[in-house]
Amino acid sequence: MKNSPRDSKNQYRVNEQIRVPEVRVVGDNVEQGIYPIQEALHMAEDRGLDLVEIAPSAKPPVCRIIDYQKFLYQQKKRQKEQRAKSTKIVVKEIRFGPQTDDHDYNFKLKHAKNFLEEGAKVKAFVFFKGRSILFKEQGELLLLRFANDLEDYAKVEQLPVLEGKRMSIILAPKKGSSASK
Repeated sequence: MKNSPRDSKNQYRVNEQIRVPEVRVVGDNVEQGIYPIQEALHMAEDRGLDLVEIAPSAKPPVCRIIDYQKFLYQQKKRQKEQRAKSTKIVVKEIRFGPQTDDHDYNFKLKHAKNFLEEGAKVKAFVFFKGRSILFKEQGELLLLRFANDLEDYAKVEQLPVLEGKRMSIILAPKKGSSASK
């Protein structure tokens, strides 16, 4: 393994890859302090462990005497736990025309309720084709009616905004909205 500048496999400098005159040594069962690099390497070797640079930007750099493979395993495990805890926000889009009739509107309203109950955000938009941009008030009323009909399931995150030929509104699910079913 060559010393490449912090690629994913070789994120930390280990043992002979550390090229500074002295380091601050930390770790379990280790006399903490600032040591010349050769002495720190010798301390790690005596314990059958590795000298791993964990804070290269510190003055002097901080190194820990640990089993490098075990350290990498724990890092991966920690990252995996963090990814599992983070929630992925899904945004579902619903498209209307400025003169959407009641049947289509109710059909899309039912879909939006399902999306919100699943925890997804809903971005509803009215797309204006050609001269239909003249009906932007109708589009805004449609989106506000849509938000009003979904007030039991969602809260308005962004009021209707006209962006080019699209007017959109963003609705986020209310906490515990599935309990109101």
